[in-house]
Amino acid sequence: MSSSDPKTRPKPVTRPPAPVPPSSWAKRTGFKPKFSGETNASDSGQIALPPRSRENENQPDLEAGRARPVPPVVNGEQPVSEKGPAEKDQSVKKRREADGTNKGSSAAAANGHTVNNGAAPQPQQPTRRPSRNEDVVDVLPQNVDDEGFVGRHSHMKYELRDTPGLVPIGLYGFQHYLSMLGSLILIPLVIVPAMGGTYEDTANVVSTVLFVSGVTTLLHSFFGSRLPLIQGSSFVFLAPALAIINSPEFRGLNGNNFKHIMKELQGAIIIASAFQALLGYSGLMSLFLRLINPVVVAPTVAAVGISFYSYGFPQVGNCLEIGAVQILLVIIFSLYLRKISVLGHRIFLIYAVPLGLVITWAAAFLLTEAGAYSYKGCDTNIPSSNIVSEHCRKHVSRMKHCRVDTSHAFKSSPWFRFPYPLQWGTPVFHWKMAIVMCVVSIIASVDSVGSYHASSLLVSSRPPTPGVVSRGIGLEGLSSILAGLWGTGTGSTTLTENVHTIAVTKMGSRRAVELGACVLIVLSLVGKVGGFIASIPEVMVAALLCFMWAMLAALGLSNLRYSEAGSSRNIIIVGLSLFFSLSIPAYFQQYGISPNSNLSVPSYFQPYIVTSHGPFRTKYEGVNYIMNTLLSLHMVIAFIVAVILDNTVPGSRQERGVYVWSESEAARREPAVVKDYELPFRVGRIFRWVKWVGL
Repeated sequence: MSSSDPKTRPKPVTRPPAPVPPSSWAKRTGFKPKFSGETNASDSGQIALPPRSRENENQPDLEAGRARPVPPVVNGEQPVSEKGPAEKDQSVKKRREADGTNKGSSAAAANGHTVNNGAAPQPQQPTRRPSRNEDVVDVLPQNVDDEGFVGRHSHMKYELRDTPGLVPIGLYGFQHYLSMLGSLILIPLVIVPAMGGTYEDTANVVSTVLFVSGVTTLLHSFFGSRLPLIQGSSFVFLAPALAIINSPEFRGLNGNNFKHIMKELQGAIIIASAFQALLGYSGLMSLFLRLINPVVVAPTVAAVGISFYSYGFPQVGNCLEIGAVQILLVIIFSLYLRKISVLGHRIFLIYAVPLGLVITWAAAFLLTEAGAYSYKGCDTNIPSSNIVSEHCRKHVSRMKHCRVDTSHAFKSSPWFRFPYPLQWGTPVFHWKMAIVMCVVSIIASVDSVGSYHASSLLVSSRPPTPGVVSRGIGLEGLSSILAGLWGTGTGSTTLTENVHTIAVTKMGSRRAVELGACVLIVLSLVGKVGGFIASIPEVMVAALLCFMWAMLAALGLSNLRYSEAGSSRNIIIVGLSLFFSLSIPAYFQQYGISPNSNLSVPSYFQPYIVTSHGPFRTKYEGVNYIMNTLLSLHMVIAFIVAVILDNTVPGSRQERGVYVWSESEAARREPAVVKDYELPFRVGRIFRWVKWVGL
């Protein structure tokens, strides 16, 4: 209990019990701040605390960057646990028995972590979540009432190490992957046509992405951070991939442009992935973590989503009655119908993307069969340049984008196809493209750090140690090397949407993610699955991407909840980061382009041809390529501005929301943390001497 409440404050021993005259704003106005968890303190601004007596010296100090445990406030309301006190006590008791923590509470008391100031005994408070800025003590408290770590994720249906059975795990694993369908399959539908690939090439790349995603998710679950996080083609790599695809040296190629450009992408991804693996396994990531905080992660991840505004709705506008309906359906399902439950599952919220896709696709199929997009004497297979009829030339674009039978990917796809490494040929390595991807791999690591921290607060007993984070980043580098060898077109990293999916589905078991990854590998071997996904019309893909990119930007900004979002310091830093992430790339993208210039690429790809006309025009062509490309990427500018300002502008740890990771020595003494993050099959014992990549 906090002693800030006048009704429960113990009488000081060194001073007479005479009333103290008001000496602060709080006392003069009668404001009574409470930090004990009984009521919620206002988060509208800073609060001037009264002078503390000697009895309170052991209390955390806000100015020193520590905060008293305060339960989280959601929309100004105190959260209510879904479990009753008796049920929660029973579940906590079982959890403690499973982790072997019954002996730990007495050990914590023996080490002096239970402090009695001589005050009257206070009534026991219910289990509460600790403050995010609370420092980890030398010996992690095992008593549930000390800090409340054990009961703080009791709202989850299944936690990290739960194995309820094959059928429930299978159903929840399928649900988990289906809810993230858009993040897994949409990137190949964008980059393969941009490289000049056919529908068959798109189907093959989709199958490869599913295969690599399943394999890398299994690797990450066993040997990475061990959190239930799906690995896949991240949107972080999409913008630099498009910049490389639209490089001047790839224009006017003869033959198969797709394979040639894919080999260039493979080489750049392999080198960048090796750099990321070195960053993780060398322990440098543990040092780099000191610079990464919510105020840095939020604008960086948000900039990834908002950077594709030039591609989203301009593509939807090619067939507005299909694309707009797709967007409206996803919005209605995810927002207006989100609280409707069927058999205990919020199906509209969880399956908003696949439901919207199925309904819109069915409606477009009916319109196509009814002849709504059929025009007499017009054929979509004839190139636009060869169409003579003005009538057909007027409607050919509408026919290509609105009809659902223009793709033959499903019919031409084989029933069985095994994705194999180097299927597109031997990778080609160019140092300038590799350096661009190396910088992007740092951004991907920043994105993953935010996902590690947020997901651990949902499913685990404690956040991971810096060594576990480094181990996860290192394995993501190895996973991206596999993606480069197999030829997915992008690197493999933790998908940002994981946190939202875990929070919505309340499924935190890594066994469900592992089983879903095995199913994903099996589906990747069925060629018709890739062909079916490749036949999704481009307008529907763009409509889904509008929603996914908006979600990505919002998930990035949601990291600010770990900091003081109302602080003027943080508001200015995030605002500057987001503004310059749009304005500086716009300067590079528009430099040297006259209004009447006839560009050889579609308008939605014009931001990615900056290498041919950017302001850097030195005698070193490679330097020009690197600088023009990197400074035209929104996420790179957002990261540079945010990381410099957040680490140079003064601010307390509480105000900055500094990520609190578990300390290695303390974590090794808590069985629950060891079971959460220790490597399986006794692999951790072999590498126990490598202190910087583990517990």
